[in-house]
Amino acid sequence: MYRIPADLDLSPAVGESTTQIRVGRHDLHFAFGPVHFAVQSPIRLFRDGRLVASWEGGRWPPPDFYDVMDAEVRRWRIPDDRRVVLELANGIEIHLEDDADEHECFQITVEGRPSPWII
Repeated sequence: MYRIPADLDLSPAVGESTTQIRVGRHDLHFAFGPVHFAVQSPIRLFRDGRLVASWEGGRWPPPDFYDVMDAEVRRWRIPDDRRVVLELANGIEIHLEDDADEHECFQITVEGRPSPWII
């Protein structure tokens, strides 16, 4: 809805891994160390440029999402103002997308930052 801000800094997630994914009825939550994600838009997992799994609200995530667990963030990038990509050490890429103009798609909270990024 609000697009990816130019000042989004996910560098505190680099070197961190997630140990828990929380599933809500219409959202998926996970954290890489001090960086917490609450996602309401589709999440896509890629390996070697090939889509291996996807999640959207109202569905349980497929087993491939276990590959996100205990995998360190190697780097992150913002390809454009609608997408965030987290590259993990095990070859998985997590793609988050601002896919709607009428509602929020995800929130990113970084510990120590006074307010979350609302996207």
